[in-house]
Amino acid sequence: MTPEQIIVLALVQGITEFLPISSSGHLILVPVLTGWQDQGLLVDVMAHVGSLAAIIAYFWRDVVKLMGGGLDLLRGRPTQPARMVLYIAAATVPAVVVGLVLKTTGFIDAIRGPHIVAWNAIVFALFMLAADRLGPQRKEMADITLWPAIAIGAAQALALIPGTSRSGVTMTAARSLGFTRPEAARFSFLVGMPAIAGAGLLVLGEAGEAGEPISSGAIAVGVLTFFTSLAAIAFLMAILRRYSLLPFVVYRIVLGVVLLGLIQAGVLA
Repeated sequence: MTPEQIIVLALVQGITEFLPISSSGHLILVPVLTGWQDQGLLVDVMAHVGSLAAIIAYFWRDVVKLMGGGLDLLRGRPTQPARMVLYIAAATVPAVVVGLVLKTTGFIDAIRGPHIVAWNAIVFALFMLAADRLGPQRKEMADITLWPAIAIGAAQALALIPGTSRSGVTMTAARSLGFTRPEAARFSFLVGMPAIAGAGLLVLGEAGEAGEPISSGAIAVGVLTFFTSLAAIAFLMAILRRYSLLPFVVYRIVLGVVLLGLIQAGVLA
């Protein structure tokens, strides 16, 4: 891998994984704009590791509380952190179930076309706009209960469809349930930890079967992705404390239109 590939892949993964702008839409554009070949499974694994490490680093206080909550669960103590661990676990179940169904049936490959990515980027942008404009801002993460957590988890399962955006669809669900923008993003990131870790382990297994060696380029992508992801999370949280989700809505619509234009021009098939 060239230094240019390492930098571009780390930027794309780090920024689009956490900003609600559809990572799959951008990953489709990278080979079109650069002509590069697929980077390999190990690079994907290291990018996931970097992303996960960034969440842990930024929300380390929450992560420490969740670790304590896990110990409370083992001791049979129903503390608030223990309940939060259960809520995150419950929110992870829908994505796991849907992911297994899509993979075992082979349907996952049928929903990866650029048309689907483009239209989802636009359609889910409109859902995001509606939820952000109409959803009240009164709930914090401490107010979450089991059924809202499951609802957000069900929304996260939709992110398996390319163009949806995991962070975007979970924040949309949380906003529609009345959570403030920063708290919606906060729960989105925490509930994303098992999903990102699971995806990384899945790709790691595929890389092991393919016999791919760990290269210095893959490690560099992971390290750069960590710093890029950390900056993206900090940027998003700063935006949401002051403004709405409208800039991301506009960006997604523009992205979808660009992808549809490339499809129409025959650049994407």
